[in-house]
Amino acid sequence: MAKGKNTVFYCQSCGYESAKWMGQCPGCREWNTFVEETAPKAGTKTGLAGRSRAGGEPVCLASIDLKEEERQTTHMEELDRVLGGGIVSGSLILVGGDPGIGKSTLLLQVCQQLTADRKRVLYISGEESLRQIKLRAARIGSFSEHLRLLCETSLSVVEETIRREQPQVVIIDSIQTMYDEEISSAPGSVSQVRESTHVLMQLAKGLNITIFIVGHVTKEGTVAGPRVLEHMVDTVLYFEGDRHASYRILRSVKNRFGSTNEIGVFEMKEKGLCQVANPSEFMLSGKPEGASGSIVACSLEGTRPILVEIQALVCRSNLGVPRRTAAGTDYNRVNLLLAVLEKRLNLPLSGCDAYVNIAGGIRISEPALDLGIVLALISSYQDRVIPDHTLAFGEVGLSGEVRAVSQAGQRVQEAGKLGFDTVILPEVCLEQVPEAPGVRLLGVRSVKDAVRLL
Repeated sequence: MAKGKNTVFYCQSCGYESAKWMGQCPGCREWNTFVEETAPKAGTKTGLAGRSRAGGEPVCLASIDLKEEERQTTHMEELDRVLGGGIVSGSLILVGGDPGIGKSTLLLQVCQQLTADRKRVLYISGEESLRQIKLRAARIGSFSEHLRLLCETSLSVVEETIRREQPQVVIIDSIQTMYDEEISSAPGSVSQVRESTHVLMQLAKGLNITIFIVGHVTKEGTVAGPRVLEHMVDTVLYFEGDRHASYRILRSVKNRFGSTNEIGVFEMKEKGLCQVANPSEFMLSGKPEGASGSIVACSLEGTRPILVEIQALVCRSNLGVPRRTAAGTDYNRVNLLLAVLEKRLNLPLSGCDAYVNIAGGIRISEPALDLGIVLALISSYQDRVIPDHTLAFGEVGLSGEVRAVSQAGQRVQEAGKLGFDTVILPEVCLEQVPEAPGVRLLGVRSVKDAVRLL
């Protein structure tokens, strides 16, 4: 290192600043997260302190009026559901996801819907040229003249353009490409991402405009850059799903203006992303008939019940340590349920390989799937076919009891809509479930009761 060169070390997880490198961050306790960057020169004004401040007097909370126009719909019901009912003016929304998952396509379709309502939208791209954006837009459909495009990575030019154009919605694709000339570090570094987000947050709050920020993700699946980035924004959305599969799931992990339990389901087609109005029917397409180790369970994502197929395969192992695999659910939870079956039902599963899969590639960790996983494992081990049109849900405890789950009535109603005539559920939930025509309810207290039903 050259003598006299001023450098500091930043933690990539929480933004902790240190004069020397450390193995573990004192702030977030993460290991090997410090990166070296050039320190700002003395007298350089960075951050919000170097920008113009909007002064004002404190006001009484009761004197603030909320109008119905505070939320504007995107005309995409799946996105509106995840956002809590629509876009809130003056909010800062971070959208993350794997490369090629469809983040830019989703936001371009949002621009199409908003400009159709005569909303002024500014799309700023630091990764694509104008011709490349035009090619993607031509695949999606026609756009209104209210959409303006800008290819720029300089933060000062972006700020000046937003103040001059006064749009109602701004798309930044992506935050890792923005840079401030006053900071000597490279674009995408901790300092640049933090400074760019500060400036965009000030513009969103000061001008009362909505700003969408696209963020790259690391190999661990989190947004690249300092962890403080997620704390600064109002909403964090993650776009999930296998890029080789047709469906995509939009999930909210932070939302200051709505619930974080809702999900939106989309399907990638030739002309862009299409909304999936009935995810249960979509997930159950292709379910085999007359096969052992397969059962349908019901999970609740926010206010939406989703029916998924649970598949299990249990076979004798030739290895010293049997193999355990879980796809789409918690691996440790599957091991726990296997131990419950071996202890409470005396099933010799310690010498068997066990594989559990949530068909369709969706990932669900709700405890209500426990009863379905248990029945699928027993069905595969005993090679008994569970009757078709049978659904199960319930949480299984360590003593083998089947515990209650929330919104049991809503789950039964969803099963009845899709033609299921038998529902196995916790006995304590029978009082909460109204009678459903054509659906037979079987309450169980323990996994032993559930096995007798098979």
